[in-house]
Amino acid sequence: MKKLAILALTGMMVMAAACGVGTEEETQATETVVESVVETPAETTVESEAPAEETVESETPAETTEAETASEEVPAPVETEPAAEAAEQETEQSAGGYEDNFSVDAEAVKAFAGEVKAAVAAKDLEAFADLASYPVYIDLDGGTVLESRDEMIALGADAVFTEQLMASVAAADENALSPSMAGFSLSDGSTSNVIFGVVDGELAITGINY
Repeated sequence: MKKLAILALTGMMVMAAACGVGTEEETQATETVVESVVETPAETTVESEAPAEETVESETPAETTEAETASEEVPAPVETEPAAEAAEQETEQSAGGYEDNFSVDAEAVKAFAGEVKAAVAAKDLEAFADLASYPVYIDLDGGTVLESRDEMIALGADAVFTEQLMASVAAADENALSPSMAGFSLSDGSTSNVIFGVVDGELAITGINY
């Protein structure tokens, strides 16, 4: 019996040992399986941080505003004063800048008529010839045209200054002469007269009638 009991006990121990070994092997196998599992590293999410786009604002020069445009200084037009214009006109007239017979002022007409009257009254042919513009018409011998001062001087004072002409010019009113296309007629209203007008911007004798 003891021998059987010992054998039974020994068998139980062997079984127990066998069971223990199996359990240990299973445990080791399990651990081995666990260890064999390759731990996959967590995927590293690489966030490609794109550099922030730099907004390059092209600095455009500020537009010129209407106020700035208006502020620009514009030179004011120079206005000629009436007094300056009158002075300029007198200077032109004194230098012989008349456009026609109608642009001559009364004082200039009176002054020139006075010179003509003085030369006729004195029978000063040279002074009279200096006041004429050539060619000049003279109503002698049916009418003729004198081309130069010398031709008038050659006629002689007595031929040019007739009694009728001298009387008519002496009686003429130099303050009441009116312009016309032909000029100004210096006479007492008769056919004997001295005609003068604007020639090349100046007053000059242009005709002598008897």
